[in-house]
Amino acid sequence: MKEKIYTHKTSDGSARRGEVKTAHGTIQTPAFMPVGTSGAVKVLISSDLEECGAEIILGNTYHLYLRPGIEVIKKMGGLAKFNGWNKPTLTDSGGFQVFSLRDIAKITDEGVKFQSHIDGSYHMFTPESVMEIEHAIGADIIMAFDQCVQYPADLKLAQHGVDRTYAWAKRCITKHEELVGQNPCGSDNRINLFGIVQGSTYKDLRTQSAEQIVSLDFVGNAIGGLSVGEPKDEMEEMLAHTIQYLPEDKPRYLMGVGYPEDLLMAVSHGVDMFDCVLPTRNARTGYVFTSEGPLVYRNATHILEDKPLDPNCDCKVCQRYSRSYIRHLYNQKEITGIILATYHSTYFYQKLMQNIRKAIESNCFDLFRKEFLDLYSTNGR
Repeated sequence: MKEKIYTHKTSDGSARRGEVKTAHGTIQTPAFMPVGTSGAVKVLISSDLEECGAEIILGNTYHLYLRPGIEVIKKMGGLAKFNGWNKPTLTDSGGFQVFSLRDIAKITDEGVKFQSHIDGSYHMFTPESVMEIEHAIGADIIMAFDQCVQYPADLKLAQHGVDRTYAWAKRCITKHEELVGQNPCGSDNRINLFGIVQGSTYKDLRTQSAEQIVSLDFVGNAIGGLSVGEPKDEMEEMLAHTIQYLPEDKPRYLMGVGYPEDLLMAVSHGVDMFDCVLPTRNARTGYVFTSEGPLVYRNATHILEDKPLDPNCDCKVCQRYSRSYIRHLYNQKEITGIILATYHSTYFYQKLMQNIRKAIESNCFDLFRKEFLDLYSTNGR
């Protein structure tokens, strides 16, 4: 019997309030995980993330494997110790990176042969090698190796993705359990393996994949292959269809989805965990998220604006700095401007998740969602 890591606290409709227990701490859900591709959320340090309210960050298996390499991270005591975070971490499997680099990758039933984007050298990811890499990185939650397909995908390609994802998931479990058996630390250093559901935008394939992955009894389940270019109504349709097959007593993770309106939509269907590069990547290009919608702070219209990025935000950036100043820094290519913008957007996302959790606890999630969206404009300013 696998140890349960998810505790359900309360619900409001299908929206769930719970927590996920890991060796490095407990995560309150619904939760948004900032993405630390190479072991760091760009331009932020661990204390910044703590101030913003983050409880878990995501590391990228593909990038960490290439640099600094798994032996460095392993010898430094694992990712959470290596980067000074010392809180829960999650690593993806590298499957999405292989998908995004498909022009320089060859996928077979055995695994994926790909070229490094750094130096062109060839490497091979198999379910077994990915498990070895993720165990060496030492994250609290690791993802099974899967095949994500592009959108649109024809039925044949989508079926291949589902079949390989299932076959690879079984191989991941076998290798994961072997590695767990070799771990002398036991539950004090527990690594939890999540499965991933694929199926593109075909309901029957989503059903097949969900039933297959659930049958393998992972401690948590993820929905992959969405937010890869499909219209938002189609994303919601596939999510709503898929999630009904996922166990209620285990965490549900929607991968790579990150617009605030999409987080609210997904929470309404019962999703517990999210990750996305949007808030931090966009902040580095002059675009932040606010309670009133996206703000393109690099625009000339803000040159004399003395108000903060978000008048409704209580983060330390909005309490001290003006749009005019942050725009000036950005246009001068001063890294301080990017740091301030990234901090604000990271804080905004964590505050949004805190407010979502409070709304579910107060049985007023639908009202909170409506009031948020009434103020929030998806048109950049």
